[in-house]
Amino acid sequence: MIDTHCHLTSKQLCEDVEQVIERAKEHGVSQMITVALNGADAIHARECASHFEEVFFSAGIHPLYADGEWDWNSLGTVIRDEKCVAFGELGLDKHYEESDFDLQLSLLEQQLDFVTAQKDDFRPIIVHSRKAVGDLLPIFKGSGIDGDRFVFHCFTESMDDAKKVLDFGAMISFTGVVTYKNASEVLDVAQFMPLDRLMVETDAPYLTPEPNRKVWPNEPKFVRDTATCIAKTRGLSEASFEQSVDENARRFFGLPKH
Repeated sequence: MIDTHCHLTSKQLCEDVEQVIERAKEHGVSQMITVALNGADAIHARECASHFEEVFFSAGIHPLYADGEWDWNSLGTVIRDEKCVAFGELGLDKHYEESDFDLQLSLLEQQLDFVTAQKDDFRPIIVHSRKAVGDLLPIFKGSGIDGDRFVFHCFTESMDDAKKVLDFGAMISFTGVVTYKNASEVLDVAQFMPLDRLMVETDAPYLTPEPNRKVWPNEPKFVRDTATCIAKTRGLSEASFEQSVDENARRFFGLPKH
């Protein structure tokens, strides 16, 4: 399996990262993408990917880091690395009232400008969206970037929002949230999704799926639990579902076959 979104450079995982990766491999996880939260984190993500064949990385600034340094130099350096497979995560987050939404919007616009400037070295885009699909889609459409270059990660929005994202042409990725009893609408969306537009992830160290929800921190090794839950809901075998979502991940991120 491929864990399409984790944070191996997080403080919860980085000190034990070699063992985290080994445990993932023991559970059949062949590749993982560690996703950056800001410029400095992108540098660390590149270092991690350079040490482990199984690890790839992204470069971008998370909306909740909008009040920090917007380190374009670091992002410009790492975006051209052969193991940098995506830009992001970028987006908008309306969950936390203390976050400056206008600052998030300014950062998002500048990041999209930065992405479009990489004309000959374009990467797909990992989207962070919390209660913000309606704000994001007009901005993305106005950017001129094709919808099929975006993936809305850790999707927890409504069915109506999912349909809008699909109409835009983007992919949708699901975390362990689909396994939670209080998140039945998210599982409904995962069941509704066209199979070729769906991916799975852990978002480790967060959101450990059932039946290991009490385990902290989450690790890439648990991505199969999320896949198993969705496959069962869709009436598919684990093997066929995993093959489909891994093919989606390789196609979208340009990952090599392992």
